[in-house]
Amino acid sequence: MAGRWKNDLNWSDITPKAAYLNRRQIMAGAGAMALGSIAGPALAKLNAKPSRYSTDEKPNSFEDITAYNNFYEFGTGKDDPARYAGALTIDPWSVRIDGLVDKPGDYSFDDIMTGVQLEERIYRLRCVEAWSMVVPWVGFELADLLNRVGVQPGAKYVAFETLVRPEEMWGQTRNVVPWPYREGLRLDEAMHPLTILATGLYDEPMPKQNGAPIRLVVPWKYGFKSIKSIVRISLVEKMPPNSWNMILPNEYGFYSNVNPNVDHPRWSQASERKVGGGLFSKRVPTKMFNGYQKEIADLYAGMDLAKFY
Repeated sequence: MAGRWKNDLNWSDITPKAAYLNRRQIMAGAGAMALGSIAGPALAKLNAKPSRYSTDEKPNSFEDITAYNNFYEFGTGKDDPARYAGALTIDPWSVRIDGLVDKPGDYSFDDIMTGVQLEERIYRLRCVEAWSMVVPWVGFELADLLNRVGVQPGAKYVAFETLVRPEEMWGQTRNVVPWPYREGLRLDEAMHPLTILATGLYDEPMPKQNGAPIRLVVPWKYGFKSIKSIVRISLVEKMPPNSWNMILPNEYGFYSNVNPNVDHPRWSQASERKVGGGLFSKRVPTKMFNGYQKEIADLYAGMDLAKFY
């Protein structure tokens, strides 16, 4: 990475040091727990409040969420991330925020979490990754972070990049996708309160196979839009490249909204199975925008969603 910028965004002016240190101690304790030993909901351990967007649907188990993933940096098998992601070093961690922002810089994970701790929420959200699931994420609105760094008027999109570290992410030694993995959102999508940066799930800090230490969650889009292990966020004027669109543009569009009315060229997207139900579980109708139509449909008013898929 090129020379580091000076980070002049003083998060400590926003969150009291005692609150920040308490959170870090809690997370350290949670991280020491075995994956299966869930003592209680994230609300009790991380002092996060439920999000108004949380669904009443029963969440998938911690084991379901952490054992069945797409994270090609660790292999293309659904169980590869859980098997190999333990090699990933996530401390220290920094995220470069650059482009059309007032305060560009390399922000450490601690810097970011100090600034947003009071805004963390539990988001029990429907998500579509390999199959559909309901995940109790712990996170905060991406807009909260973008507002702190100051979005400049010329910015129209937000671009994201995943870490490149093939010595720890063995899947990057294979030419599955052009590394780094890239994704992007339109600015209004990024600023919507349902678009979050997640740092944990249930009562655990984010497991490595799920995108530790910080990942995007956009619940009305297909799972590959919710980029994991983020190291760069850029505010840009033009639509940024995104990995699957670069590889197969006739199959994967920029928007990738969950839409039962638009089939993938090789399969129907009109129905889905929920993770944890077994191979022969009953398929259920896919909900438009994954069930979040009321919240986000205005973002796409007047758009041809078959053309802008």
